[in-house]
Amino acid sequence: MTARRTIFIDAGGVLVRPNWALVRDMFAVRRVDADPARLAHAELVAARELDEPEHIRTTNDDSRWSAFVACVFRHAGLRPDDATFRGVLGDMRDYHAKHNLWEIVPDGVPEALDRMRAAGFQLVVVSNANGTVRAKLERLGLARRFDHILDSFEEGVEKPDPRFFEIALKRSGADRETTTHIGDIYHIDVVGARAAGLRAVLLDPLGLSKDRECERVAALGEIVDG
Repeated sequence: MTARRTIFIDAGGVLVRPNWALVRDMFAVRRVDADPARLAHAELVAARELDEPEHIRTTNDDSRWSAFVACVFRHAGLRPDDATFRGVLGDMRDYHAKHNLWEIVPDGVPEALDRMRAAGFQLVVVSNANGTVRAKLERLGLARRFDHILDSFEEGVEKPDPRFFEIALKRSGADRETTTHIGDIYHIDVVGARAAGLRAVLLDPLGLSKDRECERVAALGEIVDG
């Protein structure tokens, strides 16, 4: 019997991206103009800048927040004073803890997931998160497209630790040789998946990671369409 093909998918940065329009509003109450489109572009640039082994090794998903947000603001051309930065960062953290700030579904994601399911793939979310991923994906209408949803907060281990992928393999009954993981951070998603013996694909919509020795796609749908 042929093993069912499985795709593990990261949530933040792949299925969903931050709600920068909400962050704009957080700046607006402090009389600072922030362009959501510039923030969204800066998000990808910042993620690539911080995707370095030492940074990933010495931080975890929660502790990367401040550095990531500061890097996004810098690349977006924002230079908030310390009080404004702390205020906006605090508002972002508060919202994220309750609802998950990563709540914007990129164009084409639902359709790509539907094509994967139609092609016979088992779909599993494997995400570093804060315990809100399942509720967030349900709210956004994405949860029903997945066979399993694994949140690092709930599992007590996070990528790039290969144990997280081992839990996902066991939980889903997936076969290692027919499972692919797609994520947006090389030293978290690709390094971790490879350590677990999985095929790894990096989502790189702006082509910022051409120097990485791995498979890359510009959009989620390329996994099944290619």
